[in-house]
Amino acid sequence: MPSADQPDLFGDDAPPPAAEWPAVASTKPAHQPLAARMRPRRLSEVVGQEHILKAGSLLPRLVAQNRFGSLLFYGPPGCGKTSIAEAIARETNSRFVRINAVMSNVAELRQILATARFRPEAATILFIDELHRFNKSQQDLLLPDVEEGNVRLIGATTHNPGFYVNPPLLSRSHLFRLEPLAAGAVVSVLKQALIDAERGLGGRGITADDKILADLAVLCDGDMRRALNSLEVLALGLPDGAPITAAELEVFARERRIRYDADEDEH
Repeated sequence: MPSADQPDLFGDDAPPPAAEWPAVASTKPAHQPLAARMRPRRLSEVVGQEHILKAGSLLPRLVAQNRFGSLLFYGPPGCGKTSIAEAIARETNSRFVRINAVMSNVAELRQILATARFRPEAATILFIDELHRFNKSQQDLLLPDVEEGNVRLIGATTHNPGFYVNPPLLSRSHLFRLEPLAAGAVVSVLKQALIDAERGLGGRGITADDKILADLAVLCDGDMRRALNSLEVLALGLPDGAPITAAELEVFARERRIRYDADEDEH
């Protein structure tokens, strides 16, 4: 039986319901990937991106006053777009609905927007990952509810919004460009993941010296998600209390080489 938040408007061929949660954080299940468990819970926990997140910058001020409209985050994979969106929802106590443009369709989008109109008190934030994958008609469908403030859109894209986001939607949004994370920023989170017993690997007693973590950060090229999930794979292959050595990292790097192609289909 459908819940109040997700009325049953789909047939058997409908996609799975969008991920939704109230902004009050819940405990991350242990079966989630390490990168998901270690997501920042507040903007102050986000590492890197100081150019948009340092004290006194526009984005933190907008969030602190809960007076922002729609936002677009443009940057490479693993730089913090989703993490920042989730932190904003928690800090503003907003209902957070997350969809991926690759998996979603017009029927699901209509359902989400209708529910947001029916529940204005919930202050819905609609997070669309890979927004550039939506075609013009799908993006146009968002415009009336963005314009009326029924939803606050947070779009994430790895592609230049000037080419992939419709001008009317772009003009109604604040655009923030995120940069690849420096190796030092990635290392700081990897260290925390090794000692965090609640969300990370602290219960395993796995260790790694700074040089190993720095090499792993460089290997992952500023992609925090990739670095954390790589650390988890390395740890899963070791007994509790064991160190991650240069030999393990070398084997991992050799076996995990990934080829990237221009169309982004083979990765």
